[in-house]
Parts: sequence; C-alpha cells; structure tokens
Amino acid sequence: MEVQETRVQTDRVLTIPNVLSMARLVGVPLFLWLILRPEFGGPNSDLWALLVLMLSGISDYLDGKLARRWNQISSLGRLLDPAADRLYILSTLVGLTWREILPLWLTAALLARELMLLVMVGILRRHGYPPPQVNFLGKAATFNLMYAFPLLLLSDRSGWLASLAEVFGWAFAGWGTSLYWWAGVLYVVQVRRLVKADTEAD
Repeated sequence: MEVQETRVQTDRVLTIPNVLSMARLVGVPLFLWLILRPEFGGPNSDLWALLVLMLSGISDYLDGKLARRWNQISSLGRLLDPAADRLYILSTLVGLTWREILPLWLTAALLARELMLLVMVGILRRHGYPPPQVNFLGKAATFNLMYAFPLLLLSDRSGWLASLAEVFGWAFAGWGTSLYWWAGVLYVVQVRRLVKADTEAD
C-alpha cells in the first residue's frame, strides 16, 4: 500500500526536517571514509562509523516525525529522505563488501532491486507520473537493513559481543532483504497498474 499523506505540502527548502535530511546526505561520504580507512592502511574507525550510522538513523526518524508534526512536509523532503536512505545503504554495501563482511551475492541481490526500481521510475516518467512514494513495507525494510549493517560491522571483531552481533545482524539482514524485495515487487505492480490505466485511457 502506498503511504498517503493528507497534510499540506510546502515548497519551502530551509525547514528543520530538510536540514536533517541534508545533514544525513553529508554524512554518507564521511561514513564510507571511516569504514574503508583500514583497507588503505589507516586505523580502524568502525566505532566512529557506527556512531555516524546511528546518528543517521536518529535523524531519519526525526525528519519524518517533525515534518508531520510541524506541517513541514515538502516536495524537497520527499526526495531527500529516500535518497539519503538509498545512499547510506549503497555506501554500507560498498564498504562491507569491500571488507568481505558481506557476501557478494547479498550485495548483488540488494543492488538488483535498486536497479529494478530505477527502471520503474523511468517508465513512470515516460508516462508523466512522479516516482512512487515510500510505502510502509519499504520503510520497514530500510529500518531492518539499517539495524543489520552496524551489527554486521560490529561482528567483524572478536569476543562474545561480536558473536551476538553476527547472529542478530544476519537475522535483520535476512528480514530486511526479503522485505526490500517484497516492497520492490509491490512497486512494480503499482507501476503496471498505472501504465495499464494510462494506456486504456488513450
């Protein structure tokens, strides 16, 4: 089901929710640099990377919450929020796969889903429709993956805490990947219906 937003949208750019989303975007290259430092001879900065990822998760929750509470839902915010989510997922996939914490098949499965969505967005644009709105299932998938990645990063250490993080990290990764694809399939169905209705109207 598509998330339906009944509140009034604004064209304002400098709102607190948008500033939070912009800050999340700025954190993407910082996070990637921190996670890859050991691969280029630098010190291990995993704890700092985890902190950036944790702050991103908090700001992700706050920007949507504040936008709804303060009636600051904006067209820019609708673009920034999912863009930040996808860039964090992409940067984490690159970092964890590079360090061989994530297997290549899982990275390929998640990237294939993103490629599928890009194709769907292109089809929608050709028919004059905007990109599909984020649905609850897609948001749940993102939350699961955003829990999985820091846990899997934490598992790349030694001790009982790392072992526990590995178990829960893979559980969240499995749930997140499944929900991610489920949400993607629903987007495809939604696009198919819109295109079919558009074709029949002609």
